[in-house]
Amino acid sequence: MPLASIPSPSQGVWYLGVIPIRAYALCIVLGVIVAVAIGERRWRARGGTPGTIVDLAVWAVPFGLVGGRLYHVITDWQLYFGPDAPHTPIEALYIWNGGLGIWGAVMLGALGVWLGCRSRGISVSAVADVVAPAIAVGQAIGRLGNYFNQELFGSPTTLPWGLEIDPDKPGTLPGVSTYHPAFLYEMLWNLGLALVLVWAGNRFSLRHGRLFLLYIAGYTLGRFWIEGLRIDTAHHILGLRLNQWTSVVLFALALIWFWRTRNKTGEERVVTVTDQEADHQADPAHAADQADEDETEQPEDDRPAGSAHPSGQAGGQEGQDGKAELVSALAQTGGETDPAHGSDQADEDETAGGERGAGEKGTA
Repeated sequence: MPLASIPSPSQGVWYLGVIPIRAYALCIVLGVIVAVAIGERRWRARGGTPGTIVDLAVWAVPFGLVGGRLYHVITDWQLYFGPDAPHTPIEALYIWNGGLGIWGAVMLGALGVWLGCRSRGISVSAVADVVAPAIAVGQAIGRLGNYFNQELFGSPTTLPWGLEIDPDKPGTLPGVSTYHPAFLYEMLWNLGLALVLVWAGNRFSLRHGRLFLLYIAGYTLGRFWIEGLRIDTAHHILGLRLNQWTSVVLFALALIWFWRTRNKTGEERVVTVTDQEADHQADPAHAADQADEDETEQPEDDRPAGSAHPSGQAGGQEGQDGKAELVSALAQTGGETDPAHGSDQADEDETAGGERGAGEKGTA
C-alpha cells in the first residue's frame, strides 16, 4: 500500500436539471479557448490581422473533433464492434465519454486550417508556426478530462504520486489501486514543450513551418515513452503499441522535413486578402489631406479677386496667366498708366501735386 497517492474525482458528470455537465467536455472546450487566445495574441504579434485565428478555429475545431474520434474508433474498434466489446456500436458517437486520438485530430484539424487559410489568402506555414505552442497548451488542459474520466493511466506504481483508479474501470488489474498518472505526465510534458517552442521560435526565428515541425517532433518524443507506460488494451506490432509506432514515424518525418526546409526563406503572407483589398482602395499617391495642404500653400495674392477654385494647382495657373497679361499691357503703354486705378484718379493726383508744388515754392 503506497504511503501517498493522488485520488481520482468521485464523479465526472454533474446535472443542471436534466442537462448533464461533463467535465471531459468542459476541459476540451477550455483547452480550445485557451489555445485560440494564445494563438490570436501570437498572430497579432507576427503582424497578422486580428481575429484571423478565431475565424480559423471555426474550421479547425469541428474537423479536429471528427478526426480525433475517427482515429480512436478505427484504432480501438474492438471496444465498440468486437465480440466482447464493452461498449455498444452507437457509443462510438459518444465523444463526451472520452476517446480522442490526437493524431486524427491534428490531421483533420490541419485540413480545416488549410481550407480556412486558402479562403483568406494567408500562409498556412505561418499559421502553423504561430499556433504550435498554443496547441501544446490546449492539449495539456484537455488532458484534465482524462483525469475526471479515470482513463489514460499507466502501469501499477507505489510512488507517492500514484493515481487511484476505481477497480471497475477498463484496464485495471485485480488487487491494484494506484497507477502511473500518464495523463499528468503528458500534461506536464506539453506545458514544458510549449515553453521550449516559444523560446526556440524567438531564439532561432523559426519560420516556414519549422516551429510546427519542432512541435510534432517534441510531442511524439514524449508520447512514445508515456504510451509505453499504459496497460490498457491496444494493438501491438513487434512488441510496441500502435501509438508508439505512430510516434516513431511522425518523429522521423518531422525531422526530415525540418532538415529539408532549414534554408527556406521568403515572406509569408499574414494579412488577409480582404484587408489587402481595403488598403488598395485608397490612392497611395495622393492622400486625403494632400489637397488641403496644396490649397493652403497657394498664396492668396495669386488668385483672381472674388474667385474660388478647388485646387491650388488651378489657382496658381490662373494667377500666372493674369500676371502675363499685366506685363503685356504695361509693355504696350510704356508704363505711363497705372492699371491699379482709373484715369480720372491719376488726373486728380497730378493736379494736387502741382498745387502743392506751387505752394512750397512761394514759401521758400
